[in-house]
Amino acid sequence: MRRKASEALVLLLAGGVGSRLNLLVETRAKPAVTFGGLYRIIDFSLSNVMNSGLNRVGVLTQYKPLSLMGHIGTGDAWDFTGRSRFVKILPPRTGMKDSDWYQGTADAIRRNIDFIESNPTDEVLILSGDHIYHMDFAAMIEYHRSKKADVTVGMMVVPKSQIHQFGAGITNQDNRIVDWEEKPAVPRTNLASMGIYVFDQKYLLKTLARDKNEIDFGMHILPWAIDNDSVFAYPFYGYWRDVGTIQAYWEANMDLLKPESGISPEAWQICTNVEAEGRGADRPATRYLDGADVRNSLVSAGCVINGQVINSVLSPGVVVERGAVVKDSIIFRDCRIEENATLDLIISDKLTCFGAGCKVGIGTHHDIANRLYPKHLYTGISLVGEFARIPERMRIGRNCIVRCNATPDLFTAPVLQDGESI
Repeated sequence: MRRKASEALVLLLAGGVGSRLNLLVETRAKPAVTFGGLYRIIDFSLSNVMNSGLNRVGVLTQYKPLSLMGHIGTGDAWDFTGRSRFVKILPPRTGMKDSDWYQGTADAIRRNIDFIESNPTDEVLILSGDHIYHMDFAAMIEYHRSKKADVTVGMMVVPKSQIHQFGAGITNQDNRIVDWEEKPAVPRTNLASMGIYVFDQKYLLKTLARDKNEIDFGMHILPWAIDNDSVFAYPFYGYWRDVGTIQAYWEANMDLLKPESGISPEAWQICTNVEAEGRGADRPATRYLDGADVRNSLVSAGCVINGQVINSVLSPGVVVERGAVVKDSIIFRDCRIEENATLDLIISDKLTCFGAGCKVGIGTHHDIANRLYPKHLYTGISLVGEFARIPERMRIGRNCIVRCNATPDLFTAPVLQDGESI
């Protein structure tokens, strides 16, 4: 007799480096990066699990997990507490060498087989902790059962120009996957894998025991399973975004300001841990002073606004002083923008101070890519690391990087040119 779908075991992969997010992952794992002012990226996966009625979650960590572990805490924010409900942090199973770290998604699951075996289940749901979406996993598990599948893969249609970033599945009329291409240069389909898998538990254990050189689901496990067993696509039609690059991260945040985009954390009932980072309670209400002018922006609690905020996302505790302007930007918690400072198209990490009269994001040369990271910053977005101090009247161009903890004495010239870093 099968167990209820709610008894499926969830394994959430949250250990990737996420290096394309540059400064934002210098001190934290990618799933722990702030999103939408109030949330962390992992909140979306955890909340989807909670809202699907699943009760048992293991979070596989590896890269700089401290912030992520502090955010998840006991799991109480997602109601994962009690005798039959839990979220358990699974620390990396590594040795003394770099080569001992997880080599891929399948390798990470293989090294936690003892956790799977100690939690009896019929199905194992494997998903990533770094995507923005809303999905009912209980419905996916029921679909998996109805197809009598060994593996079911969450998939959605993407523009063919983007398919080279994903695993791509070719299906028959019954949604059975009959062929697979991993990040194809010349795609034959526009049906992309979302990195969400339902495995029969016994099938998963047998598969992982077959060959330890098979370290990745997309590269190794799925192609073999498609050739030899029963693999189905579970079609998804809603909002889904991989925020693994600075550009995608900025665009997904800006989607929050567009009612037609389809993203709605409140309607999706996304929860977060408001007591993380030592906060004992909710922030007070935001104060809007005489000089406040806020347009099409998302402003979190605890802010003090006395300047202009246009088309921007502000985390809790941000202070915008009189005459300051914040436009097309994402500002993390407890930053201070002093009088008459101007920020245009920037992402600033937490606890940064922008000195009076400084201008960050000046000029029209959006196409001058960052000299050190041309594949990270190339559309005009500038990055400012946590705890940085931008001097008064400093001028910073497009696609620039100001490192974490930068102090005023590091700025040896009054202007940081387009594409430069400090």
